[in-house]
This record gives sequence, C-alpha cells and structure tokens, in this order.
Amino acid sequence: MSGLRNLTRRCTLASYVAGCTVNHQRYFTAYLPVRTTPHLSLNRLCQYSTAASANLPPAKTGHVASQDEKREFMSLFPDIVRDLTEVGSLSDIPDAQKWYAKVLQYNAVGGKMNRGLAVSLSFKIIASPELIKPETIREAHLLGWCIELLQSFFLIADDIIDGSDMRRGKPSWHCHENLGLSAFNDAILIEAGIYKLLHKHFRNAPYYMDMLDLFHEMTMNTALGQALDLLSCPAGQRPNLSKFTMERYNSIVKYKTAFYSFYLPIALSMYMAGIRNTDNVRVAGITDRELHRQARTILVEMGQFFQVQDDYLDCFGDSSVTGKIGTDIGKGKCTWLSVVALQRASPSQRAVMEKHYGIPEQSSIDTIKALYKELGLRATYRAYEDSTSSMIRTHIQQISRGLNHNVFFNFLDKIHKRSR
Repeated sequence: MSGLRNLTRRCTLASYVAGCTVNHQRYFTAYLPVRTTPHLSLNRLCQYSTAASANLPPAKTGHVASQDEKREFMSLFPDIVRDLTEVGSLSDIPDAQKWYAKVLQYNAVGGKMNRGLAVSLSFKIIASPELIKPETIREAHLLGWCIELLQSFFLIADDIIDGSDMRRGKPSWHCHENLGLSAFNDAILIEAGIYKLLHKHFRNAPYYMDMLDLFHEMTMNTALGQALDLLSCPAGQRPNLSKFTMERYNSIVKYKTAFYSFYLPIALSMYMAGIRNTDNVRVAGITDRELHRQARTILVEMGQFFQVQDDYLDCFGDSSVTGKIGTDIGKGKCTWLSVVALQRASPSQRAVMEKHYGIPEQSSIDTIKALYKELGLRATYRAYEDSTSSMIRTHIQQISRGLNHNVFFNFLDKIHKRSR
C-alpha cells in the first residue's frame, strides 16, 4: 500500500463536476482550497462503485433511490473518510491512519446502501418544507453513512462468525490478504467511526443524545438477535431443531434485522424533522413518543416480512435473478421455511429434517428442498406474502395523523412481490 495520500488522491474539479449535482459543484469549489488533508477522488470512488456493482450479482444491485440521489449520497464519502482519518488527530500513528482509510474504502462501499439512502428519502417526506434545504439534506446523508458504517461493522463480524468467503462480489474482509481474526479489530474501528462522526457533526443538535441512545440500542438489539440465532445452531455443531419455533424465529428477525434495517433510518429522519421521543403533543392529542411507537411497530413488521422473503428466495429463488446460491439449508439456519416445515412435518418427515438439515452436501440440500415442496411451502409462502402485505397496509392506514403514511408505503412497495 503506497499510503493514504495515494489511496485518497484528489480528483480534479473538472472530473468531479462531470459526475455531480450543481449543489455539490458549488460545495466542492468552496471547500477544496481550504482543506489540506488528502481524500478520495470522487471519480475513483464512482469508478470503484460501478466496477464493484458490475461484479455483483443482480440481487445486490437494486436501489430504492435514483442514480442522482445515490450519486449525491456517494459524493459525501470522501469527506467521511477524511473526517475519520484526519492528520491532525492521528499524526503520531500514520500507519494506523492509512490502514483505517483502507478499511473504510474496502468495506463501506459496494452495497446497495438502501439503509443509508432511506434517511434522506424519508426526511424529505416527513419534514416540513422549511426544514428541507441543502444543509439538512447533507446532514441526512451523514446520518445515512453512519448507518452504512454500522452495517459494515455487522457484516465483517458476521462473515467471521459464519466463515463466509465472499461479500458484495469480492472476498470478505477477513479473507482479504489473509487477515483472519485480526479483521475483527477493523470492525471495531468502523463502529467507533460512527460516534466520531455523530460528535463532529451533531453534538450541538437538540436530538444528539436521542441519536446516540438509538445507535447504542440498535447495536445491542442486533447483537442479541445474532446471539439468539447462534444459539439455535452453535458453531461447529448440528442445528438444534427443538429450538426452531416461530416465536424464536420472529425474535431473531426482529432483533437481528428489523430494528436497524427498517426502524433506525426512519427514526433518524423523524428526529431531524423535530419528532423526538418526547411527550410533545401534536394533532388530536397524539404525542411524538406515540408516533415513534407506531412507526417502530410497523417498521418491525416490515423487517420481519422482508426477512421471510429472503428466506424463501434463498431456497426457491431463481439464481439467475437473485444472483446467489442459497446457503441457509446447508448452514442449518433457523428460517421461516424450516420452522413451518417442522410445524407441519409428520414423525417420518421430521426424521428427514433431523438427518439432512444443516448438512452442506448437495444431496442433503436437495432432500430438504424436496421435503419443503412435499409440505406445500411454496403455496404457504404465497398466501403469507399476500396476507402480510395487506395487514401491513391496513396498519399504515391506521397510523395517527402527524406522520406521513407515504414513508411506510414507499418501503412496502419496494419489498412486496420482490424476486431478488
């Protein structure tokens, strides 16, 4: 590695302008002359993102935002790297500084970034018009990058635990340059970056403590969900099918996925819009705290719906569309399909599950898939998908006045009947 300056070489203003919005052209023109710390070339960043996307399976390239919105979001990443690796604060440890930049560049970009983009998209729907201006959109993007860092932190740890070799079309970080378990320290570095960014940019915001509490809560919830998942299939052991209940599955999904993937971005946009977890009364006596409670309930339902879809597609999805080969059966994961199968299985069918579930050989995987088809799980899933989508739409319509329903309908429209 030739050093941070080479890794984060400045792009020319002309090359930046070619790929960015007018607002960011003005911002960059004003910002460039007074900064002396090195940062990423946006052209290089966009080229990397495009190349990474080209190598990713189709399931990884869908986006909730337009290309312009994504470009605007991505244009902030060089500032994120610079904020976290400033020469002034880390001048006595240049090797660690350079390494931190490399960790960020490898792990924080290359995904769909739907969680991060959801903050600004939701803020534009929720906030009153006078709050929507270039500086607040930039703040929403900053919060979105904090979510993307949280996601990167989780993915590095998850890949180490699961022994996953690939992530986003390239080697998982712990497999990159044979890092092994030392990669976990890099996950901690990324998580620490969240709180540095929040302090740097939001410490004077009235909702600063709300955001700190929320990020800590989401991290704790996700770790607890992961613990529950791992207890269902301990490392190096066969899955404990006696623990595969719908109650346990719903708890795993709620804590491991739904909270940080669905509730976190919307809650942050609500804070920015002035809707905090307080007893401030809005329309018809409804408090802000109640609006958060309602939002949380619906978004957790959506998160669970999303994960059930993922479980189904992992098994029955068309790999030419999803771009990935399912691994849940071979790894012995507690999934919606496995739980429903065990609920319906006869003693002889359960014996098939006990013998083959969690065995990575293709013959065992095929046996379990055949059992799922025998138990009619395809039709059961389709009925579940339609009824759950209808139920969530009803719940959205029942939300109290004071929160724009379109925020939730936009989320639901992106996931209903998805095939990847």
